[in-house]
Amino acid sequence: MKFMTAIWRRLSLTFLTMVLVASSFVLMTSPAAAATVQVKMGADNGMLAFDPAKVTIKPGDTVEWVNNKVPPHNVVFDTAKNPGSPDLSKSLSHKQLVMKPGETVAATFPADAAAGEYTYYCEPHRGAGMIGKIIVQP
Repeated sequence: MKFMTAIWRRLSLTFLTMVLVASSFVLMTSPAAAATVQVKMGADNGMLAFDPAKVTIKPGDTVEWVNNKVPPHNVVFDTAKNPGSPDLSKSLSHKQLVMKPGETVAATFPADAAAGEYTYYCEPHRGAGMIGKIIVQP
């Protein structure tokens, strides 16, 4: 009887250990987290450009623009050239001018954002070609 009890305990401990090890692998895998992509407003070489000019993100990700060179800058999404509603373009835009080096503005694309190419520009420097694109991929 003692022998059977000892075997039962060992089997139970072995089984519990296996369950704990397996569950720890499940808990250690983190869910996909939203990313933040950084874009400079004004290239390092002084050009009036967004750097990089094109970025690729997923719905739920955030784009952060950092004032780098030749201010003032802002970020305005073109309602006529973007997928989804004009309200989304307006909510992503930051029309207020950024003046100080290192100052940032950010926009988080909603989890249900339509896939496609979103075009934005800097109002003061649009004529100089300061235009950027964000590709949203599912």
